[in-house]
Amino acid sequence: MIRNRIGSKNKGHKHTRKEANVSNTTSGRTTLISPGTIINGDIRFSGNLDIEGEVSGSIQAEAGQDAILRVVEGGKVSGEVKVPHAMINGNVEGDIHATERLELAERSVVDGDVYYNLIEMAVGAKVNGGLRHTSNVADDLAAKREAKVAETVPGPTVS
Repeated sequence: MIRNRIGSKNKGHKHTRKEANVSNTTSGRTTLISPGTIINGDIRFSGNLDIEGEVSGSIQAEAGQDAILRVVEGGKVSGEVKVPHAMINGNVEGDIHATERLELAERSVVDGDVYYNLIEMAVGAKVNGGLRHTSNVADDLAAKREAKVAETVPGPTVS
């Protein structure tokens, strides 16, 4: 469920940021890339990563760790994203791999393919690329189907 959160007043203007109701098992471990900050390079993280600025490079969660990526309105990522859980309301130029859950808010723009286990898209979200459902169960079934086809395909006959 996506809801608005009103930030503090800054120079007389109110800023809104999209945030999802999520069980926060990574409380106290948040990294913020603030507005105006530009990161050139790859990022590996655990915990929460909130992007309000720009990242040029891939973003990947540490294997086996709880990790949540938030790209808020005005935030931008240019590179591949591989995380368990992502909430996007900014721009992503690159493929997104969300192994658990992907939330695309109404101002999100994704220029790339999206690989997801569970997806929530708000009206207005844009994906300029393909959507592909992935899960461990679906991947296992696909592997079994391919193995079965390989067993039934006759090989070349020698006379």
